[in-house]
Amino acid sequence: MNSTKKVRLKPNVLAEPLFNRWYAWSYLIPPATAAMYVANLHLKIMQSFIAAPQAHVAALRDPAMIGGPFINHAPGRVEDVKALMERTARDQSRLLALADAIKTLDKTLSDEADGSSIESLYQKTPDALKGYVELVYDLNHHPSIRFIEGLLYKSAYFDESAQSLAFSLVEADDRPFVLSTPRLRGDAQLELHVPFRDRSLDRLFEMKSAPDSLGRIMEMLKVPREDEELFSQFFTESEPRRTGRYSGDGVRIRYFGHACLLIESRECSILCDPVISYEYPTDVRRFTYADLPEFIDYALITHGHQDHLALETLLQLRHKVKTVLAPKNNGGGLADPSLKLMLQNLGFGGVREIDEAETVEIEGGAITGLPFFGEHGDLNIRSKLAYLINLRGKSVICAADSNNLEPMLYERVREMVKKVDAMFIGMECDGAPLSWLYGPLFTKPLARKVDQSRRSNGSDYGKAMNIVERVRPGAVYVYAMGQEPWLTYLTSIHYTEESRPIIDSNQLVAHCRRLGLKTERLYGQKEIWLT
Repeated sequence: MNSTKKVRLKPNVLAEPLFNRWYAWSYLIPPATAAMYVANLHLKIMQSFIAAPQAHVAALRDPAMIGGPFINHAPGRVEDVKALMERTARDQSRLLALADAIKTLDKTLSDEADGSSIESLYQKTPDALKGYVELVYDLNHHPSIRFIEGLLYKSAYFDESAQSLAFSLVEADDRPFVLSTPRLRGDAQLELHVPFRDRSLDRLFEMKSAPDSLGRIMEMLKVPREDEELFSQFFTESEPRRTGRYSGDGVRIRYFGHACLLIESRECSILCDPVISYEYPTDVRRFTYADLPEFIDYALITHGHQDHLALETLLQLRHKVKTVLAPKNNGGGLADPSLKLMLQNLGFGGVREIDEAETVEIEGGAITGLPFFGEHGDLNIRSKLAYLINLRGKSVICAADSNNLEPMLYERVREMVKKVDAMFIGMECDGAPLSWLYGPLFTKPLARKVDQSRRSNGSDYGKAMNIVERVRPGAVYVYAMGQEPWLTYLTSIHYTEESRPIIDSNQLVAHCRRLGLKTERLYGQKEIWLT
């Protein structure tokens, strides 16, 4: 391809963000959580694969095991995994020391912080953490560590050289689950070592619609000469499919799959929990990147789980998003890193935190944060919100994975909200055990009974119906189910008609129809009009 000719990025170019060759998500960016995942998950999975690769292959034949700690590589890649493990021990030595220091300090507090002055324990803080943590008690004299995240991002623990992007062409939905398998050298991908904050990535992803010369983008991204031919295969001279900004009189809601909704009025565009499919031939109809407007006024993040805050999607949208609204943070808890700080350190401008019951005035309406209970294994994670969106006199609640643990909460919400035209409720009511996402953060073993009882689950039929009865919306839509085939790489979900989330959501839809409400369990794509 002529390097001076104007070209566009193909709509099926897969761009996976990687951290130390593992798929990057919100716990692999903040230094403290990244340290715990490298030490307590990545190294252990690689050690397990090296010791018994056939056991990993056998486990992954069972669909129920796909989201487990099993590497999806053939046994012949043992030496490559071993090389990555050795490189990790060498290149991530600072993070491994940080993880060890966190475990040591946590044990010191557990053994010695008895409610009396904690000051003397600063002297026992490991050197790797000194100046990066505050030691505190709660009002019941339980000790804990407060991480000073802003300083950690300025330290050597935040190493952008571990960041890269892996590019390939995707032709179908069946991407393997990504959180437990590293990308290895020699995989059919082009890896570019570019920090996520690098503005050349914005120019690259703008090229889906705005052409530029191939030579210029290769120069901006510093594509190695030996990779130029492969890189050129990601571009086309063809005109893309285009979508203009919505200009109607009412409010249009487009369902992009899972929890991703584009809510538009003539004045404003709002994208909730962006996770978007690439464009390729498929039997399942869906909206893709080409169906987004040129600019998005607000991107809303409900919480930091990988299927709601998807860095793969957000990095490709960064150039067109004006403001990101993220839930307010606890401030320094290991399990609850700041989403605002993370996004800012990934190059996102206009990131704003919003609190429960706080309202942001927007063109033609307002966005209000609503409390979000559950779905985080009973951990004290405050970085989670549902949203009330008011546009042109119409009101929409996006409740994501909220679990109705306390029905009176929705009485309070109704008192504040008054009228709701449409409500979107997540009903993935099985959920994963506590250890699935949070296990690497624990410094002591989890009892199986504890692990299985504390789950990342949303509302079942009874709880969801109770929300409907209390909030009394005009329409009810079940979403955030992870059903779409292009999402299994993040969720590992494979439902059958006997799956409890399907049975319970069917019951909710049937009950709402008996009440005369507009209702549906969303799948693939849907366009909803509030006029």
